Order: sequence, then structure tokens, then C-alpha cells
Amino acid sequence: MQGLLLYIIIFETGPTIVGDEHSDRRLMTLLVAEKFTMLGNNFSEYRVNDPPRLVLDKLETIGYHVVSMTGVGQTIVWCLHKPAEKPSPLWTPLK
Repeated sequence: MQGLLLYIIIFETGPTIVGDEHSDRRLMTLLVAEKFTMLGNNFSEYRVNDPPRLVLDKLETIGYHVVSMTGVGQTIVWCLHKPAEKPSPLWTPLK
């Protein structure tokens, strides 16, 4: 199961944050995301200059869909999901 968390701080017109240092590099390349480490943080994040609407449109074209959305302070967060392309060999359906 592939999931993605996308968010933007709404008091800025700044970048849309699309991942962290553990995110799928192929997906980050598709989104044309750049990796940043803010001064004082011990983690990196991927950002794009596109507004969230364009990022969500790109993700929809490759199979992601929005599961939920919420506001956290002055940040908007979208949770997305992409179904697995083929079932895991460890998964067995209930009978």
C-alpha cells in the first residue's frame, strides 16, 4: 500500500511540501521536487513550487486519490492513497 502526505503552510504563498528524505525518489522526480534541509532541522523535505491543486492533479494521473484533508493550525494537509499494483504474496483474502 502506498500512501502520501502532502501539505502547505497557508499563510505563505510558498512551496508545497511533498515528502521527506525517505520518500520515493521516482515520485519526487516526477513531481520535479527539490530536497531541502532547513537550518536547525535534523531532517530533509522535498518541495515543489507548484500550488497544491497542480500537485494533486499530477498525483491523480498516476493513480493516487485523496483519502482525507484537514487543517492543522495554518497548514493544510492532504492524505493520499494509491492501491497496490499487484497483491503481496503474503496477503491472502478472507474466506
